[in-house]
Amino acid sequence: MQTAHRFDHIGESVIREMTRLAIKHGAINLSQGFPDFDPPPEVVKAAVDAIQGGLNQYTITWGYPPLREKLAEIYADRLGWQVEADEHIVVTCGVTEALAAAMLAVLNPGDEIIIFDPAHETFRPGAKLADARPVSVVLQSPEFRIKREALEAAITPRTRAMILNTPHNPSGRVFDADEIATVIDVVTRHDLVLITDEIYDRILYDGREHVSPGGLEPLRERTITIGGFGKTYAVTGWRLGYAIAPSALARAVKPAHDFLTICAATPLQAAAVAALNLPESFYEQQRADYHQRRALMTEILRDLGFHFHIPEGAYYILADYRDLPIPEAAWPADRFARWMTTEVGVAVVPGPNFYANPADGEGLIRFAYPKKLETLRAAADRMARLKG
Repeated sequence: MQTAHRFDHIGESVIREMTRLAIKHGAINLSQGFPDFDPPPEVVKAAVDAIQGGLNQYTITWGYPPLREKLAEIYADRLGWQVEADEHIVVTCGVTEALAAAMLAVLNPGDEIIIFDPAHETFRPGAKLADARPVSVVLQSPEFRIKREALEAAITPRTRAMILNTPHNPSGRVFDADEIATVIDVVTRHDLVLITDEIYDRILYDGREHVSPGGLEPLRERTITIGGFGKTYAVTGWRLGYAIAPSALARAVKPAHDFLTICAATPLQAAAVAALNLPESFYEQQRADYHQRRALMTEILRDLGFHFHIPEGAYYILADYRDLPIPEAAWPADRFARWMTTEVGVAVVPGPNFYANPADGEGLIRFAYPKKLETLRAAADRMARLKG
């Protein structure tokens, strides 16, 4: 039987494959970016109450009204324009669906979309499903910076959009004002749509504060701002995200979402309202906890001999293993990552998975550290053999 050609070059998720491999071999899972600790108890209670209270049928396609109203309140302040719950917000089944809906909304067959490498493995397949062409711009090593010359060189008459992920997965970068100025200049001069993935907007380090690009005046009318609940509130399995866009763009995102999934889970959307109503002390404690996790993970990897850029946001480290004092350090990244999972007992993701040109990610593996401190220490014990 003949299958659609759009899947000829789209394989299964390597990240989720590494999770399956971790389960099979009893490895500590530092590959897939989900917490191994519970969500806030008041959020769990809100979900249970919603289910027991009868919120078990479809809600409005664009999202549970109280959730959209709360998001409108938050984002009107963050973006600096009058975000309307009914007009500008679409609640989706995770950030992955929001990204897919956004790309379907703005890309025509043959259009091109700029993607910064290393990039989450969702981005390129999403573009291909829209019959568009992903064009990669490699972030400048070793600090993973946006380089103006590389970005300008990637622009063609077919370029229609750009994806910007900040804080960035897998590098941990939080792009600075100069880099954002470059993005603004290129996006506005070439009349592009900017799609932002801001799922890690609450996980930042060293006093940094998140700035949504869609709140910057030159980008307000041409940005689809995407966020989600899974990472901040430790509910990755709930699959809740959202897209916020000015009217012209929101009108295109809405039918894409409608016919992809109809609506996200109603009781979980109700619980998300409780999450957004958590006090500021929750976020203060979360920042303190992630600073501890980052400190421990960087200490572990530095002691073993890995080289890496210290994360500025999110909860990943993209580390170079090639100077480790073991024979396996000469292996390609895919083989090394699988050996780490099956033999060392710590699951990681091979770096080439995040690049359009796999050679750009050779020698790199990604660690995810949204884990209990005891989980990270147990991983350190298993990785002690990497010292040779």
